[in-house]
Amino acid sequence: MTLKKKDIIDLIRFHFENNDIQFRNTSINMARYFDSIGDSQLSQYIIGLISTTNNFVPQGTVFESKFLRKVDDEEPSPLPLPKSISEDIQGVINAVNHHVGVNKFLLEGAPGTGKTETVKQIARLLRRQLYTVELSQLVDSKLGQTPKNIVEVFNEINKAPRPDRIIVLFDEFDAIALDRMNDNDSREMGRVTSTVLKELDILNPEILLMGTTNLYSNFDRAITRRFDKVISFDRYSEDDLVSIAVSILENQLKFFKDAGRDMKLFKKIVKLINPIPSPGELKNDIKIALAFSDPSNKYDYLNRLLKDAVKKNGDFDLYELHDLGFTLREMEILTGISKSQISRELRG
Repeated sequence: MTLKKKDIIDLIRFHFENNDIQFRNTSINMARYFDSIGDSQLSQYIIGLISTTNNFVPQGTVFESKFLRKVDDEEPSPLPLPKSISEDIQGVINAVNHHVGVNKFLLEGAPGTGKTETVKQIARLLRRQLYTVELSQLVDSKLGQTPKNIVEVFNEINKAPRPDRIIVLFDEFDAIALDRMNDNDSREMGRVTSTVLKELDILNPEILLMGTTNLYSNFDRAITRRFDKVISFDRYSEDDLVSIAVSILENQLKFFKDAGRDMKLFKKIVKLINPIPSPGELKNDIKIALAFSDPSNKYDYLNRLLKDAVKKNGDFDLYELHDLGFTLREMEILTGISKSQISRELRG
């Protein structure tokens, strides 16, 4: 990144044209340049001038739009992430706090890996209001309307009253970012993607834009290059997923006071699932097992999870449980039969 004479000329021109958005964008790009050459003091001074003045933007963080929906803050769900992903998310937070225009991030990975929930957590950590783009309103079957809608929504985003206090989420960003060279895509899709490219290039650097996708391999490469960082969520080991399952169960047990807890046995059951599903699916399976469990049997949910894990219909006999590697104590919990009786029956 270099600073050119054109940048200085543009800065003066935008000032006299009262083009506040481009003036701010150019100023932030200049701050980003000075930071890149090691003059962080000057970079922070420029950012400080921009962020403390009220000449450019009105106060407040709420703005109205048919394309954007405000996401209400919710009680945080447990979101234990693998170390590699956690480090990348911390990097996002660090980059935003540097205020140097690193502001576009794409989270990609299989469904249920925690991408959307992670964006919500980032919003909480940065104390920013989260808005999600309503793709059902954005994508229009009428020829030529979708590109117009994209231009309109980006105009609204760029004119946000306090751009430094919001996050804009494009959930399932692939709806407007598929490969223009794919023969299965229409010419209209090519126009849509080209429009997205132009709008990403002129996005206000103070806006934090997050995208998520399950179809990263189908993305137009030109669009992926517009993002400052693409973070893969397909990096869960078996140990990661077991730890996440434990965290989910601990959280769910708050709502099922009569359910028993035996984390060692629970982890053993989870490890029998092949393959262990994504965090989203794990959460649903654990919640359903607890919800469907017999209130008179505090460990019934473990039996239900075990049956799902090994695709078993009906009850287990003691020999089946023994062959699965369960101890006498664990079989006692799963069956309600005493250890001494289990021992006698297995010997018999």
